Amino acid sequence: MSQTITFHEVSTPAARKAMVAQRWPVDKVLELFNLPFNDLLFRAQQVHRENFDPQEIELATLLSIKTGGCPEDCGYCPQAARYDTGVKAQKMLELETVLAAARKAKEHGATRFCMGAAWRSPKDRDLEHVEAMVRGVKELGMEACATLGMLEDGQAERLKEAGLDYYNHNLDTAPEFYNNIIHTRDYENRLDTLDKVRNAGIKVCCGGIVGMGESRRQRAGLIAQLANLDPYPDSVPINNLVQVEGTPLHGAEPIDPLEFVRTVAVARITMPTARVRMSAGRREMGESVQALCFLAGANSIFYGDKLLTTGNPDADADSALLEKLGMHAKHVTQEVKC
Repeated sequence: MSQTITFHEVSTPAARKAMVAQRWPVDKVLELFNLPFNDLLFRAQQVHRENFDPQEIELATLLSIKTGGCPEDCGYCPQAARYDTGVKAQKMLELETVLAAARKAKEHGATRFCMGAAWRSPKDRDLEHVEAMVRGVKELGMEACATLGMLEDGQAERLKEAGLDYYNHNLDTAPEFYNNIIHTRDYENRLDTLDKVRNAGIKVCCGGIVGMGESRRQRAGLIAQLANLDPYPDSVPINNLVQVEGTPLHGAEPIDPLEFVRTVAVARITMPTARVRMSAGRREMGESVQALCFLAGANSIFYGDKLLTTGNPDADADSALLEKLGMHAKHVTQEVKC
């Protein structure tokens, strides 16, 4: 007679990791993608309601604190120095400029303030300025998030000490498609940074981009990678490629809108307690597709008219859509001080 071994009975960390990796193999994730659309959304909505208020949406605002001049070659990114996209390299914003933007975001209902910098990895002197920004955001009673590129040893601990709640570092796509998009860093580099963030006690924000020419199986591969992280990310941004002239991916075949909805639904099913965020590309979707994404389990959006260097629906349009759908913004229940 065979014996069933539970996760907690596995003795070694390596064995546990291997067992976790089998929770969502790519073939199983692909089966979800291939479900009839209505069945997939029904299942995703069930999972969503088991874990969240189905009418609540988290509002997050993203600000570029250092724009352009990035040495990486990410094929989707207008901030890469090697591409002629019209984005000019700028110095890091002053502290008060960042805090003024955070105050405005809070006034408009945002509860999380995310700061992004176009670096391969931050230098220690840069990190000092970011730490001050994090402390200032926390003093406003908001959650603080940063996306600064790869982190070196000790940097995640410094950000944690400053009060950072979330660190964003996306996997972007499936491992087997990664080299079609990026050549200046490895997939393992991304996983190493996520390990540093997790080990420092910072919550992980990690997702990817769809519509870059990948197959459905490769989209399933991205979701499998995310869902098999131990633990899976607290926040999962799903980006729809915004094509920018001058980048290698300009002119790529756009993803079908319903395929984007499927991706959101599969993310919700495989990562039940994560905040699944509609991120880049939302302005191009229209209200109907966004409403379907909410039905599929998306419960976070970036709020404000700009995401780093690309456009986003303005706050008034988002407020009107949420009101039309009978939905409401998540509220922070208490001040969070560092």
